[in-house]
Amino acid sequence: MTERQRIAGRSPYEDRFSFSRAVRVGERVLVSGTAPVWPDGSCDPDPGAQAERCFELIAEALAEAGCGLDAVIRTRMFIVDPADADAVGAAHSRAMADARPAASMIVVAGLLDPRWKVEIEAEAVAGD
Repeated sequence: MTERQRIAGRSPYEDRFSFSRAVRVGERVLVSGTAPVWPDGSCDPDPGAQAERCFELIAEALAEAGCGLDAVIRTRMFIVDPADADAVGAAHSRAMADARPAASMIVVAGLLDPRWKVEIEAEAVAGD
């Protein structure tokens, strides 16, 4: 059986809902939906800044799993307003310039916290 590495984040929902920030199994790393929250619980209202924060948190989780943003092969961006697509897409472009993963941007009715305008998931393949 392949060992499973669970990576914890700082989300108060991790214990409450029983999930990990990321999980690595073999070379595959899956990063959970990542919200734009700062350590003090605040959230910048700007969708581009929110996306940048999501990618910072994703990068931290990937680093703990032994890889970086360049190892990402798939992203899913959930946005609540189609008008935010360009700002979120620009942040994705900056963060994923080297990886150029398969990507989806999905408009949803809402996210768990009404302050959040974006939530992002990532999948990566880490080297041994």
